[in-house]
Amino acid sequence: MFTGIITGMGRIATVLPLGDSAVHGKRLTIETPDNYLDDVALGDSIALNGACMTVTTLSPSSQQFTVDVSAESLDKTAGLDKPGVVNLEKALRANDRLGGHMVSGHVDGLGDVTHFAQVGESWELRVLAPRDLGRYLAYKGSITVNGVSLTVNRISDRPDGCEASINLIPHTVQNTALGELRVGSRVNLEVDLIARYVARMMDAPAPAQTR
Repeated sequence: MFTGIITGMGRIATVLPLGDSAVHGKRLTIETPDNYLDDVALGDSIALNGACMTVTTLSPSSQQFTVDVSAESLDKTAGLDKPGVVNLEKALRANDRLGGHMVSGHVDGLGDVTHFAQVGESWELRVLAPRDLGRYLAYKGSITVNGVSLTVNRISDRPDGCEASINLIPHTVQNTALGELRVGSRVNLEVDLIARYVARMMDAPAPAQTR
């Protein structure tokens, strides 16, 4: 479990195939900031751009760790198949502050950046989410974009999906990989966990009456 509060910016340094066919995944080597791995152990969970991954090897002296990403995960996420900057978040501990919202680290779908421009001191980010995720988005609700917990300021239902408008303060742009986004960038989306359960309860058939 995560909170969507990024704890560091890392970089995918190398991407190595785990086999020679499309059903094989890839092994990623991640470079991290100094001392980031001091409290990390083998088998720990770290989210990369919002996707929960397991640490398979660890080298604190070189500030690197590796993860194995399955072909299924690669197919359902963006930004994990090539070198580049990624958002990092270590798994939530029971005594940690819940600074964002409850995030599972399971990507629900991919969105497309339709607008990213500075407005005053902040930035407006608009992301077009798939239509089936639109029902979970609400004004002032939460959404996770590439692992970052964000608040939806406006939504617009369109024939091709649901566009969410989000305000990014300078701190978020400077301290996460969201500053690397451009119009057309694909991003990993995770909808609010509570909204998903509420939708399920609303859709579920009523229990049969017994006498």
